[in-house]
Amino acid sequence: MKINEIIKNSFSRMSASFCLFILFILGNLAFMTGCSVDTVPVSDTQIQYDETAGSATADPQQGSASGFLSEDICVVPKAKNAATDAAITADAALLIDDTRNKLCYAQNVYSSEYPASVSKIATAWMALKYANMNDEVTVSYDASHINEPGARMCGFQEGDKISVKDLLYCMLVYSGNDASVAIAEHISGSETEFVSKMNQELVAIGASGTHFSNSHGLHDDDHYTTAYDLYLIFHELLKYDEFREIIQTTKYTAEWKNAQGKKQSLEMTTSDPYLSGSKQPPKGLTVIGGKSGTTIKAGSCIVMLTHDKKQQEYISVILKADSSYSMYEQMNHLLEYVKRGK
Repeated sequence: MKINEIIKNSFSRMSASFCLFILFILGNLAFMTGCSVDTVPVSDTQIQYDETAGSATADPQQGSASGFLSEDICVVPKAKNAATDAAITADAALLIDDTRNKLCYAQNVYSSEYPASVSKIATAWMALKYANMNDEVTVSYDASHINEPGARMCGFQEGDKISVKDLLYCMLVYSGNDASVAIAEHISGSETEFVSKMNQELVAIGASGTHFSNSHGLHDDDHYTTAYDLYLIFHELLKYDEFREIIQTTKYTAEWKNAQGKKQSLEMTTSDPYLSGSKQPPKGLTVIGGKSGTTIKAGSCIVMLTHDKKQQEYISVILKADSSYSMYEQMNHLLEYVKRGK
């Protein structure tokens, strides 16, 4: 080998080692500088996180869009994800000051959990992103024939015609599983195609710890998410005024026509105890609304938006509490961390 080639190869190896050293230093600096620049545990094959920029880009070979993590989110470092509070017994809990992108509390926020009907916030996001509120949807046989025991249904029949707006209320306020499937089929033609598209979209906002197998959250072993991913999805949804209006609704009447043109309706009342007034949040806080869900394997789960007196917004998540009562008790305790973060 010629001497100039030896020098060139030696220099290349030295440059590579130097670059790795610099990346190591930057990574440790990023780890110590706070919420907006810490790394997020994500799939190595899908996201390359830039600690110095506080953003992420896609691996071009995966065919995903770039810019996974926007600048207006809070990124939870692994070191701050091990909070232990004896009063919070759920599998995972997260509280983020969404106005200032500041972490208040994090416990197992990257662990895989079953989300039950909280999954419907992802379907709502897709609907608001890809459909019009006034679109008319024709309910299919599949949407009207979900046969899982205990599945909450609005009672749609094949051939019913209803707006996307009313389907969103039916899905988010009433938690109708048939409404979820009707939305999915309207957007993508089939629930299978919709879920595939939705999973891709979720990765594109950084929710790489999520894989959904349906549009509603009825149990499937391959249907899971994380507390942090639910925060990311909810954060995106709050950009839509329509969503904010729906989640704080206490009463609503959805109307549609059946295949024969006869008017049908469904009156619904919120099951959220904060909105109904049967439960009060900690003093100085106002619950705007959110989405809860329960299955045997998922336990009781919720994602929620809360305001303080200065109208600063907080997103909170609890996954796999052992009962609905316990979930709301733990949520109140979690919200007490708002005051500690002042």
